[in-house]
Amino acid sequence: MITLKSAREIEAMDKSGELLADVHRQLRTFIKPGITSWDIEKFVHKYIVDHGGIPAQIGFEGYEYATCCSINDEICHGFPRKEKLKDGDLIKVDMCIDLNGAMSDSCWTYVVGESNPELDKLMEVTKKALYLGIEQAQVGNRIGDIGHAIQTYVESENLSVVRDFIGHGIGPTIHEAPMVPHYGEAGKGLRLKEGMVITIEPMVNTGTWKMKMDDNGWTARTLDGGLSCQYEHTLAITKEGPQILTSQGDQ
Repeated sequence: MITLKSAREIEAMDKSGELLADVHRQLRTFIKPGITSWDIEKFVHKYIVDHGGIPAQIGFEGYEYATCCSINDEICHGFPRKEKLKDGDLIKVDMCIDLNGAMSDSCWTYVVGESNPELDKLMEVTKKALYLGIEQAQVGNRIGDIGHAIQTYVESENLSVVRDFIGHGIGPTIHEAPMVPHYGEAGKGLRLKEGMVITIEPMVNTGTWKMKMDDNGWTARTLDGGLSCQYEHTLAITKEGPQILTSQGDQ
């Protein structure tokens, strides 16, 4: 069932998103060579709780951590762990926050230490794809318009869009209808309505879009070992256009 949010509910989700965005701003300087994704997990968990929030991923379908920390060829749902991050690693940090009952969800990608042209291009394309998708999140448009905009741009840059993991509705629970693929046909799919709150979260690979699962049953990684990148925002569909609830201000 798709729930349409009131202005008051969207305002509450916006405050949750502000806290989530602030966590990502803190990670810009926190992430560096020599730390571990377990250090990131502890930092994020404490920051959320200290600011009145609840790390909503903990306990969701049995997941045990406040963050998903997916490194290099890991597409999503990487477990935080104690191996040190090294210069040039690409890490995706995904989290959900419950602030006074209001949900927000956002993933951001970071380079550990020095970047390189391959990483720069992958991140630039993925982030632009996210915002091209958001531009299509207009009242009266269809779900397929979002996916089509993302897919056509990414493939024009000789990269690929993951099919197995997609965006979704959010609030009052983490995952709700509608499902929001990052591929598809323009003019197809569910029509977007005022009050919907969704995530758009393209995962873009340097090689094939196909994936394989680790033995832990959670972590997905690229089938060919290529790099994967992800950016995600939570946004509300309004008469004035898409309202990004997890905006970092300059991102």
